[in-house]
Amino acid sequence: MIKTIVIEDEPAVRKEIEWLVNREKDLDLLGSAAGVHSALGLIGETAPQLALMDVQLADGTAFDILAKLKEIPFRIIFITAYNHFAVKAIKYGALDYLLKPLDEEELRAALEKVRAEGVGNLEAQQQQLDIVRAYTGQKEESLEDQLVLHTMEYIQLLQLKDIMYCRSEGSYTNFFLHDGRKVMVSRPLKYYDDLLPEKWFLRPHQSYLVNRLCIDRFMKSGAIVLKNKTEIPVSVRRRDYVLQQLVRN
Repeated sequence: MIKTIVIEDEPAVRKEIEWLVNREKDLDLLGSAAGVHSALGLIGETAPQLALMDVQLADGTAFDILAKLKEIPFRIIFITAYNHFAVKAIKYGALDYLLKPLDEEELRAALEKVRAEGVGNLEAQQQQLDIVRAYTGQKEESLEDQLVLHTMEYIQLLQLKDIMYCRSEGSYTNFFLHDGRKVMVSRPLKYYDDLLPEKWFLRPHQSYLVNRLCIDRFMKSGAIVLKNKTEIPVSVRRRDYVLQQLVRN
């Protein structure tokens, strides 16, 4: 059984999460908390293996809880309804999160991921949390320097300047780096188009995102040439947009 706790300040939502947890045969619900102080007490008393944790609580945030712990020996699935900055931080850290209102199938998918990776597999999560915790309390612009990519085999920490371009591979995205490496992740290009800052990245084609710093020239034939001579196609309908962006910068 996976020892589980719920940290959620909205009573109705907390009851819903508890109900969903109790439906899972391998989860043992040890208790719930509604705020930072009570959550710290619950964690100390129960030593959970998994925490379903709301990001925004009445007396603080989930990150306030984590900041007060010397170590985090349990897996976390974040839950949030808003707080764009927190969601963006979690995305940059490639951590698991669910949006309210909760969808039972999405929760089960998140739980299946925890089961597959193992509740004791905490090293990767700690690396991801270190990124997110470093961001919290800073200005949103601080998010725009780094990115964490979660592959099947490893966690890749990147500086955005290390990325030359991204290419869509169906439901996957391939990252092409300055040092010649490629990193493939199981998220579509649109996910990164929404996540990565526009001041850094340009989308000249439905299959490509390009780091503006890597662009050498725009060809009238309808292509962008990068500084390493790679040619990136520019779609007809995005041509004017690309020209406007390049002239603006």
